[in-house]
Amino acid sequence: MMASFNNVRTLLVAIFVLMAGSGFLSTLIAIRLEQGGQGSLVIGLAATAYFGGLTLGAMRVSRLIARVGHIRAFAAFVSFYSASSLTYAIIDLPAVWVALRFADGFVMSGVFVCLESWLNRVARPENRSGILAAYMISLYAGQAVGQFLLNLGDNYPALPFMASAVLLSLSVLPVALTKIEQPIMETVERFSLKRLYEASPLGIVGTASTGMILGAFYALGAVYVQRVGLPLSQIALFTSCVITGGVALQYPLGRLSDRFDRRRVIIGVMLMTAVLSAGLAMMQQPAAIFILGALFGGVSFALYPLSLAHSNDHLEEDERVGASSGLVMVYSVGAMGGPMVGSAAMGIFGPVGLFAVIAAISLASAMFGFWRMAVSKPVPDVDQQDFQALPRTMPTAGLLEDEG
Repeated sequence: MMASFNNVRTLLVAIFVLMAGSGFLSTLIAIRLEQGGQGSLVIGLAATAYFGGLTLGAMRVSRLIARVGHIRAFAAFVSFYSASSLTYAIIDLPAVWVALRFADGFVMSGVFVCLESWLNRVARPENRSGILAAYMISLYAGQAVGQFLLNLGDNYPALPFMASAVLLSLSVLPVALTKIEQPIMETVERFSLKRLYEASPLGIVGTASTGMILGAFYALGAVYVQRVGLPLSQIALFTSCVITGGVALQYPLGRLSDRFDRRRVIIGVMLMTAVLSAGLAMMQQPAAIFILGALFGGVSFALYPLSLAHSNDHLEEDERVGASSGLVMVYSVGAMGGPMVGSAAMGIFGPVGLFAVIAAISLASAMFGFWRMAVSKPVPDVDQQDFQALPRTMPTAGLLEDEG
């Protein structure tokens, strides 16, 4: 067991360093656009561009990786991302930043595919869950720690972008020096949206809703905190609290869904997301914002793996990887729409509009869940699959969960 983790430690170090260098950029860019006098619409468009690039990359990067190999592809993707980070500091034009965010999303999808397919090669039935957990912790821990690099920009505005470029460049080293044999790229066939909906209506609606909720949050959460009057250092702390809460509650909520009708847990989590979002829309005291933010992250981050698990309950084993691929695309499309909906709400209602619209999306999804419970029977306990905490990255993460 320990030998398997020793084999992947270079990849885990790479994802931690890479996320520390890239995970705070969405927050930083939103803050800088806000400080530059740009409205919520432009900030939302930048986030939509990132998720658009991520979606397109998920459909295109596998061919490039198969042609040049994982190490060269990873180095190329990260090198471009590093150069992009420096470009933000050189060219202060919103249109250029939107284009760069699209490119960032595209290359980030390549990074995820490289690392996840590599981890899948090393994973075995006896250690698969442990490797996935270590990967998810490395990813979210890097993202949470990286938020504090926002504070470097108090006196030197270009410094956070430079720090991002340095960390991104350093993340290439563990991969370039790894002894793990490069895997052969596997083709992941996506289900049609019609087939996905027929298999699990609540699964696909829950996934799309999660994309909208978290897409809006990642795009505009920092703007919300800034507009209610918190300083830059507390913006970083708030975002880090949300991410940390998201990691902490995924497993307990997942275990709960294994013991009961998973639809009840999904609906309960959606209702809690709505209540906590309403609280964030009304509360403006720093302590309350941090506590509610951590709880919001805990429930909202759990929605995607819960929706995936519910979908898997209705599928045969050989269908699950394809379904996972399709659900990642549904999530990405939702994440593209979330920033635009959130920015429109903030333009109309002010900063509270962000969490007000998130509450409305969560409540509407919960109502859909109640309707599904009324018209369909629960999955028998014997057919319900075990929950697995899962990052919202690429279809290849589903291979870690489903194979073996």
